[in-house]
Amino acid sequence: MLAQAVQDLFPGTALGIGPPIENGFYYDFAVETPFTPEDLKRIEKRMKEIIKQGQRFERRVTTPTEAKAELAKEPFKLELIDVLTNAAVKTSSEITTDMAADIGGEELTIYDNVDPRTGERKWGDLCRGPHVETTKEIPAFALTRIAAAYWRGNEKNPQLQRIYGTAWESQEKLDEYLHLLVEAEKRDHRKLGAELDLFSFPEEIGSGLAVFHPKGGVVRKLMEDYSRERHEQAGYEFVYSPHVAKSRLFETSGHLQWFADGMYPPMQLDIERDADGETKRPAQDYYLKPMNCPFHTLIFRAKGRSYRELPLRLFEFGTVYRYEKSGVVHGLTRARGFTQDDAHIFCTPEQMPAELDSLLTFVLDLLRDYGLSDFYLEISTRDPSKSMGTDQEWAQATAALQYAAEKQNLPLTLDEGGAAFYGPKISVQAKDALGRSWQLSTIQVDFQLPQRFDLEYQDSDGTRKRPIMIHRALFGSMERFFAVLLEHYAGAFPPWLAPVQVVAIPVSKEHTPYLEDIVGRLRTQGVRAEIDDGDDRMQKKIRNAQTRKVPFMLIAGEQDASAGRVSFRYRDGTQDNGIAIDDAVERVLDAIRTRTQV
Repeated sequence: MLAQAVQDLFPGTALGIGPPIENGFYYDFAVETPFTPEDLKRIEKRMKEIIKQGQRFERRVTTPTEAKAELAKEPFKLELIDVLTNAAVKTSSEITTDMAADIGGEELTIYDNVDPRTGERKWGDLCRGPHVETTKEIPAFALTRIAAAYWRGNEKNPQLQRIYGTAWESQEKLDEYLHLLVEAEKRDHRKLGAELDLFSFPEEIGSGLAVFHPKGGVVRKLMEDYSRERHEQAGYEFVYSPHVAKSRLFETSGHLQWFADGMYPPMQLDIERDADGETKRPAQDYYLKPMNCPFHTLIFRAKGRSYRELPLRLFEFGTVYRYEKSGVVHGLTRARGFTQDDAHIFCTPEQMPAELDSLLTFVLDLLRDYGLSDFYLEISTRDPSKSMGTDQEWAQATAALQYAAEKQNLPLTLDEGGAAFYGPKISVQAKDALGRSWQLSTIQVDFQLPQRFDLEYQDSDGTRKRPIMIHRALFGSMERFFAVLLEHYAGAFPPWLAPVQVVAIPVSKEHTPYLEDIVGRLRTQGVRAEIDDGDDRMQKKIRNAQTRKVPFMLIAGEQDASAGRVSFRYRDGTQDNGIAIDDAVERVLDAIRTRTQV
């Protein structure tokens, strides 16, 4: 309907693809002039007219020759037909999930939109289907936004106009979803990051590469510090690795075979020339690291290992770099440079089940400490065309993960074929305050890297054996988890994570010294407290503190100062008057100690 309405209103528009996506759909169009918000209103109106007509959808099987003749004025559709009929391309990664919605399976199909009264064909499109019977079966929809998109996701291809929309089973459900979109926009971490002065993406640095400002740095440091503390308690050892390495490392690990498209191009260094300028030693290829795991295998291999050292749990806040296409880079949630809280556990086969069980419990408990509590688990299994290793190894690893996941008594879903090239994984999916799911922690069992790096330990009987390697990123990345928490809390971090925990607000200048003494007392106990002694009136200072999402405000005037008390105000606007200083300080300290979600 969207594509029909666009071609009705904008004759000559060429069609790209129009697949369903989560919570909606989109369609790509080649138009001379970009769409405007007013255009969206016109298109919506035309779509509603099509609904009232009750047009029937009729499926028709066609041949490539017939389809090309019928769609001769649709260059992108012609290209899709060629992709489908090219056996070599058909089985390659060139066919994306979105493209498959148009080109379908083993046969080409066209759906015709037919006038129910006259039987006249009003419009048609190459599509896999299936469809509802008539347009009247579409009770509620809305067009939500316009974006630019490169054809088939390749920046070398033409740039198209993409219209997004959503459709629901009732107007009530549609209204609920549109309200969710409004709330999500308010919570967008990119918007909050600028408003609260937390981080930015300077153009001079490049797309997908963030810098954290002092206030954002405070939050990130607190997140990292608490994570380090918990890891120390759980028996992890801290390691560090460089940001670049020679190509040989990534050839051995398999990343250059299986992950090269996600890596930055190599830097050619270390070339040596003689006095005549002739090459004595060719240049070496160095790559920015896309993952930390190959470095940790070298740390394990650096000396002989005994079974007594296992499980060996190595942990690093390691910054990695992945070349994401510009169309998918999205703030902190899809960045090109980010820091993983990466752990790799080396254990014996006998230790693996218990290690996975305790590891998953550790992960979930730590996420709960940050205020997330609604989880489900997802197991990603092998894609034979994009993986290495034997079926037996994969089956053993998958069974161990399944056992650990089931012990958590959480909902469990299957992501068939979604595993990394070296092993299956459990993903912890967490729901935020708006009910949106985020993939956070991942746990992967790996039989492959220990083999590729020839890792061994000496067992109790003196024989040399191969360890099992478990990969684990708890937050996924610090940047992405920062963004998730920022949106979950709508910028109002709990007191223990807030950049500024207390703002003292004097009713007038005369009461500033009184509050300075209280602020000093809080600071000596590690509280991030400050005093607003500017020229604004008291109510403006309160609004400023609330805008900055400060958890607590301590307000004092003459009556408070003479009685040794303060008014204790929360950022939601509630206030307790006449609180003794000791009690006010204890309230703050208790909220921080207990990680209260105020």
